[in-house]
Amino acid sequence: MSKTTTINITHRVPRDDLAFGVVHAGGVVVTDSHRLLAGAPSAPATSKRNAPLASALTQCIEERQQPLDDESDVRRKAARDVLRNGGYKPTGRGKPANEYLLRAAQGESFPRINGPVDANNLVSLRFMVPISIWDVALAQSERFEMRLGREDERYIFNATGQLLELRDLVCGCALRAGESIPIVTPIKDSMTTKLVAGTQHLLGVIYFPLAAGGEALAREATAEFAQWLECCGDDVEVTQGLLLPGADLTL
Repeated sequence: MSKTTTINITHRVPRDDLAFGVVHAGGVVVTDSHRLLAGAPSAPATSKRNAPLASALTQCIEERQQPLDDESDVRRKAARDVLRNGGYKPTGRGKPANEYLLRAAQGESFPRINGPVDANNLVSLRFMVPISIWDVALAQSERFEMRLGREDERYIFNATGQLLELRDLVCGCALRAGESIPIVTPIKDSMTTKLVAGTQHLLGVIYFPLAAGGEALAREATAEFAQWLECCGDDVEVTQGLLLPGADLTL
């Protein structure tokens, strides 16, 4: 990531109880999770640096195999509540991504993807809030906005071509050529900007309900996300900030 690279992101969701923890990272290496094992003799230096992340995720998965404590469950419910906008109902297949992670942790199929995505999943599971992460180069913009999805907006979210309907759903959008193009949501992210083997420059957004912990906890979650992303490469540069209702944030 060039030190001159600047990201701007705007909060346009009509709610005063939803903040976004934003982390901007450059120089990341997208290393497959199976290479993050501590002490693996063939692991490259970057993989060995990721070993604490792999270990922390394993520990968090084990902890989430137990019933949620009251504080975590309150935050889980609040993360759903901030998605109740217009006609959108965060239930069934429309529930936040952190609830899919919780279910996976309580089963035997928790996804291990790569360093940055594992960092995303660790913080999401620990704080019980959804997080999106995307490749800035694939987004073809350094300007973004968070808003509600519009009528007839949708995108493909998996390799089989399934569509996610975005009406009234909180969306992260890339601003380019006079358009606002949805690329992520707290449910599932678009295939067009998901991290790939060559990703070096990414942006992550935590969807944080202020009713469950306030700004202080939102900043704590953002700082922890930044910390784990710093492990995803030998020369990672990270900046972070909290995007409050109605505000702009430049990183």
